[in-house]
Amino acid sequence: MEIRQVLDKRASGILLHITSLPGDFGIGDFGPWAYRFAQFLQMAGQSYWQILPLTPTDPAHGNSPYHSSSAFALNPLFLSPEILVKWGWADPFILSTKHVFSQNRIDYSRVVSHKQELIERIFKGFQNAARRGEYEEFCQANSHWLDDYALFTIIKGMNGGSPWTLWPPELRDRSDSALAEVRRKHKSSMAKIQFVQFVLYNQWMALKAFCNERGIRILGDMPIYVVHDSVDVWAHPELFNLDEDKRPITVAGVPPDYFSSTGQLWGNPVYRWDVLKATGYEWWIQRIRHNLALFDLVRVDHFRGFIGYWEVPAHEKNAINGHWVEAPAWDFFDCIKKELGHLPIIAEDLGVITPDVTEVRLRFGFPGMKILLFAFGEDLPTNPYAPHNLERECVVYTGTHDNNTAKGWFENEIDAGQRKRIFKYLGREINAEEIPLALVRLAMMSVAKLSMFPMQDILGLGEEARMNRPARNEGNWQWRVMPQKLSADLAQQLRDMTEIYGRI
Repeated sequence: MEIRQVLDKRASGILLHITSLPGDFGIGDFGPWAYRFAQFLQMAGQSYWQILPLTPTDPAHGNSPYHSSSAFALNPLFLSPEILVKWGWADPFILSTKHVFSQNRIDYSRVVSHKQELIERIFKGFQNAARRGEYEEFCQANSHWLDDYALFTIIKGMNGGSPWTLWPPELRDRSDSALAEVRRKHKSSMAKIQFVQFVLYNQWMALKAFCNERGIRILGDMPIYVVHDSVDVWAHPELFNLDEDKRPITVAGVPPDYFSSTGQLWGNPVYRWDVLKATGYEWWIQRIRHNLALFDLVRVDHFRGFIGYWEVPAHEKNAINGHWVEAPAWDFFDCIKKELGHLPIIAEDLGVITPDVTEVRLRFGFPGMKILLFAFGEDLPTNPYAPHNLERECVVYTGTHDNNTAKGWFENEIDAGQRKRIFKYLGREINAEEIPLALVRLAMMSVAKLSMFPMQDILGLGEEARMNRPARNEGNWQWRVMPQKLSADLAQQLRDMTEIYGRI
């Protein structure tokens, strides 16, 4: 089988989620500041813009983009009223009501309320007959997920937001007559949900085209697992390891390791790979095809779960009493590749990775990830994340959305031994203000084809700008970049470095 390389040249880029963009509506969206950031990337000589999942979030689950009600839908919070007005799809009056929001932090409760109010106005005023045909075509092309997503959203609202396993049996079990009745009674509400997805899709694809025209590729993010209380599990319960009441029998996690004596219990239902295989992996093919339409490349979170996954009985309180279960990775990726062709996938292969995971990744040509914050332990000379040990076909990061910022890490997380090893590696002592740029340079000068940097590290920000603390359920996903920080001087500084290390 011929392997086409995912990364075709030396390049670099920035990790900045849509929520973190500036803007006048309390949260980043697909509006003018997204275009300005793309222009900033172009000025800075960057070739990639990495984002987190674009799927809907829920305040009840900390607004995490990795805890979504749908693996296919886009987040309504990203809808830009300004772009709709610019396109002539909405009356300018929708912009007349101004709210004052924080520029550097997201207040999700206020943002959700305001965006819902705007969406109501936009939907009521949408009379553009020229777009009606496009809307109907979109609904038809996406019917394999869109109809169920609208139904799920409406029925969840009808039941006070309770999980679908607690709905009346006829709705929980998807009785044809019960669902037909919901469609009949809530026809307008379903149309509004579908309309919002149509608008979001058009806005995103326009933004992606703008980026691509300027030589910027979008690196998206796809979690391997879905949430139990999601439309995906409700609509396809046979694909997951559920009991007769459709509750998980076993759930996903990772075993105890150096970082946690009890492992991590994620709680996502695990797949029934035997059933998926019998369908020709149809649901996965639809999901990956959908993501490849939205993005130029896709980072697959917890890639090792395709080779083998840690399965824990659902009643357990931690991940200790789990066991490894083999997944059909070879057959799976062969089928996906046969159906979809070239797979521009980045494999998130962090943590303890066994040889079989590496074998599959290399066999299908998926670059892995390396994190510089993990490089300076006592094993520095042989550490796989150390710059001198990197391979060409990989993506090197200073850190990710789950890590502290480089400055915050240096100030609050490393010990005296790590600090000393960093100084030896760099050949000089540096302070906390200098560490982000020093790590950016190490990544830039490495042999790795692609180097990526959280925007916080480009700006040299501390722990206050951290995006996510995995052990904490509140206070995450709130950071936003201040508008004035995206300056021409910063773009030129980054461009100079990108040129000198051959990444333009």
